[in-house]
Amino acid sequence: MTALLRTLLAMFTVAIINFVIPTPAMAAACATDPATPKRQLRAMWISTVANIDWPSRTGLSASAQQAELRAWLDLAVSKRMNAVMIQVRPTADAFWPSPYEPWSQWLTGTQGGDPGYDPLAFMVAEAHARNLELHAWFNPYRIANHDDPTKLVSTHPARQHPDWRFAYGGKLYYNPGIPEVRGFIEDAIMDAVTRYDIDGVHLDDYFYPYPVSGETIPDSAAYSRYGGGFSDIGAWRRDNVNQLVRELDQRVHAGKPWLAFGVSPFGIWRNSSTDPLGSGTSGLQSYDAIYADSRLWVKQGWVDYIAPQIYWHIGYGPAAYEVLTAWWSDVVRGTGVHLVVGQAAYRAGASGQDAAWQDAAELSDHLYDNRKHPEVAGDVYFSAKDVKADRIGSVSALVSAHYSKPSLPPARGTGSAPVAPSITSATRSSNGVALSWQATGSPTSYAVYRVGGTPSTADPCFFADARNLVGTTRQTSYTDIAPGDTATYYVTALDRWQQESAPSTGKTVTSSGTFSVVVDNADPSFTAGSAWGTSAYSSQRYGADYRFATPVAASDPAWFTATIPAAGSYRVEVWYPADSGYNSATPYIVAAGGGNQVVSVDQRTGGGQWRSLGTFTLAAGTYQVVGVSRWTSTTGYVIADAVRITKV
Repeated sequence: MTALLRTLLAMFTVAIINFVIPTPAMAAACATDPATPKRQLRAMWISTVANIDWPSRTGLSASAQQAELRAWLDLAVSKRMNAVMIQVRPTADAFWPSPYEPWSQWLTGTQGGDPGYDPLAFMVAEAHARNLELHAWFNPYRIANHDDPTKLVSTHPARQHPDWRFAYGGKLYYNPGIPEVRGFIEDAIMDAVTRYDIDGVHLDDYFYPYPVSGETIPDSAAYSRYGGGFSDIGAWRRDNVNQLVRELDQRVHAGKPWLAFGVSPFGIWRNSSTDPLGSGTSGLQSYDAIYADSRLWVKQGWVDYIAPQIYWHIGYGPAAYEVLTAWWSDVVRGTGVHLVVGQAAYRAGASGQDAAWQDAAELSDHLYDNRKHPEVAGDVYFSAKDVKADRIGSVSALVSAHYSKPSLPPARGTGSAPVAPSITSATRSSNGVALSWQATGSPTSYAVYRVGGTPSTADPCFFADARNLVGTTRQTSYTDIAPGDTATYYVTALDRWQQESAPSTGKTVTSSGTFSVVVDNADPSFTAGSAWGTSAYSSQRYGADYRFATPVAASDPAWFTATIPAAGSYRVEVWYPADSGYNSATPYIVAAGGGNQVVSVDQRTGGGQWRSLGTFTLAAGTYQVVGVSRWTSTTGYVIADAVRITKV
């Protein structure tokens, strides 16, 4: 698709959208919060090559592999992400029953070994159950992390066609300069596109191999045969990669127009000292080193999004984060291509990294810098295990500052938005407000908004950012774990392009008639020390996740702060997931009017529901009302998940 056509289509899309969401003039009148953007891709890479993330090792049973993947997806949800990019073709092999390539060795330990289920089908189903977009991640040219073709399964295409491959730097690669190779790679990828309900096709940064000192890529014969018309071998190599990107763009969108096609190139295209169009950097140039003309792909509109790996810290001399973010923002401006920044979660708090990466705020500061550039449409983090590790609390700091509310993925395509759904019921219960609705047509997902009080009309500003967005789902029902105040709910529908409908007619749920407040561990009013970890392991959790810590001979409490409207008697209830490995005498501290009172709770049982600690006299004001202490002589994690305080 040409850049001009993509721009015209983007203009047409805006014209359509303006019939169902606020016009630019209306949006300008809305005071939006940059910390709660309505549209933002939030994703992490789940790498399978060498079992970096998943599966954790080869040879796991199908059920064990599935449990691990569910945990990774739950982690994404707990961090309020809306997409995952899972590597399904890491080394010219497949995480699905491909007619083109063998089963991946990273599943069973043996290339060609059937894992006993269809991993890609499982990925799609589980991601969509959580309303996560699933971008299937393909490595185009890498055959193996060794250079011995006899180690490949006998039916491997690289063994059947030895002229298709070359060895370089101790690894095997398909030769990008052979047209049959390009067609084969595209066919292998398109098999997954046509057979599975994925949301995107994603390529990483491995095109021609990264340079190895003292070695030359052995493709001179292919250049002699196919390189006529090119002034030098470098231009020919770039054209080979360009053809793959351009043709994949065409084939992917011809098959499924709604899919997002994106590439994650090395962060530097060219340095300005080499090319006036380049960035103010002095690092490796991917245009010259691996023959990736990523700037051209954007300018020609061959990708829906570009996700450069800007893996350097703010102020880094050879390649400063802020310099490259500004440069890439300028590249995508006016093209209709989304800019998604590849973030180096693997560096944060890791030993051996520069001092800047030992600052827990470094990653969060990257997103503050992003706010200076409206072209930045989101971020993707390498890799899942580093998001989970959350070294020095860097990921927690980022989530707290930038992901306090859900966010919808960026819209793409030119289709008209779905018809607004109709809320059929909204009922308050002890667990929140249960909503149900009906939809016209076949929307893919829904967004649920909650506005305090009883507004007479749906002000467009209610929906200008995510401040009122409480959640998304692919079901036609949703339970909002909400405070007991009077509130009005709206639901919108989204299609495969993430185009959003107008809001439904509002449905008001009146106050429960008494003061009641729920404080979750994910709320800003919850505080805990660095010894408290975060988990989404148990399905009995309240909200997206919960906190846990080991017992010690010191209090180190996690605190739930609440605003108590008036002195009086209040029932205090707690919610926690139960597990046989949790603590049998977890100390809960209640800051009662007559002094702190401690109630021990056996967290091995009775989880997944509200459990009363009793009725206490509480003073008016905003303060730390309930704490969970680590000071207990019994073994097992102590859990801090949620509390509910109700006037009686």
